[in-house]
Amino acid sequence: MVREITLVDFRNYDNKTVSFSDGITVIAGENAKGKTNILEAVYLLGVGESFRAKRTEEMVRFGEELGRVSGEIEVSKKDKLSLEIIVNGGVVMGKTVNKRKFLIDGVSKHRKDILGLFPLVLFRPEDVDLISGSPDVRRKFLDRLMIQVDSLYEHSLSTYEQALRRRNKVLTAIREGKASRYSLAYWDGLLIKHGQVIQDKRRELVDYINELFEKSELFRSLKVVYDMSAISESRLSQYADAEVAVGYTLVGPHKDDLIVKEGTRVLSTYGSRGEQRMAVLALKMGEIYYLEEKGSKKATLLLDDIFSELDEGHRQEVLRVMTGRQVIVTTANLEDLEMFLEAKIIELS
Repeated sequence: MVREITLVDFRNYDNKTVSFSDGITVIAGENAKGKTNILEAVYLLGVGESFRAKRTEEMVRFGEELGRVSGEIEVSKKDKLSLEIIVNGGVVMGKTVNKRKFLIDGVSKHRKDILGLFPLVLFRPEDVDLISGSPDVRRKFLDRLMIQVDSLYEHSLSTYEQALRRRNKVLTAIREGKASRYSLAYWDGLLIKHGQVIQDKRRELVDYINELFEKSELFRSLKVVYDMSAISESRLSQYADAEVAVGYTLVGPHKDDLIVKEGTRVLSTYGSRGEQRMAVLALKMGEIYYLEEKGSKKATLLLDDIFSELDEGHRQEVLRVMTGRQVIVTTANLEDLEMFLEAKIIELS
């Protein structure tokens, strides 16, 4: 769990320290006061990336070259660590640098070294896009979950994404007559090897979530279908001419999708807004239990102003799952504070 964080030149904060309780911490305040920025900083420490910034430099306070988020993390009852992540626009004091730098107890590390130190689950109103949004949103849901608990998945995903970018460049070069098809052989091998690892583990996760749904009174009618774009030598051969024509790879994990159904209805197409929210909540519950089972640690829950989006039954389900876990909640509605009588309250003015 996270004990304390300090934000320096991060988003709207020049220098702010926030400490959290073992149980529920509520960050209350009007909109645009920086509540979500604090959640973003915690998420950055746990996962190594933002859940909303399209570019790293968006996290840096306006007019500054770099921002910092540091924090004290309790990874076990006896083991505490100091984490720090420095973000910038790629140039500091006229020199080109990495846009993110990771430190553990002051020692420079890689992003993969911080993953899983304290597992996180984020729930915010925008998560309805998990059902109604593009396939890319659902793939990111799978990836952000899996990299926290599976180092092999993280390695395969990173290698696959790098190989995919290189392969696409080769395809463009072939189309322009600047390379031959033989140039694809190495990249094909990497894509197939690591793509199959990714898809095997995604299938395992989807099976786990469906088993949870079957055991749940609230979510029993839901089912997740893994729409997999299988990758193999024969599949790449099948699409060889089409790939050269368009200049990018047409099969593989980067084309996968999840289809969420209630009975036979596909909720992205035929579900009401309320049904889609219910399905998002179900996926988030699956995320919590999978993280905790595979990582052998209780997850920290980050809830960004979600209670106004939920009906009473689903609100009670969220309150139930909050029990026994560290939870950081943001709200702009002071009436929500009545639900958290024993919580630590931080009011932003």
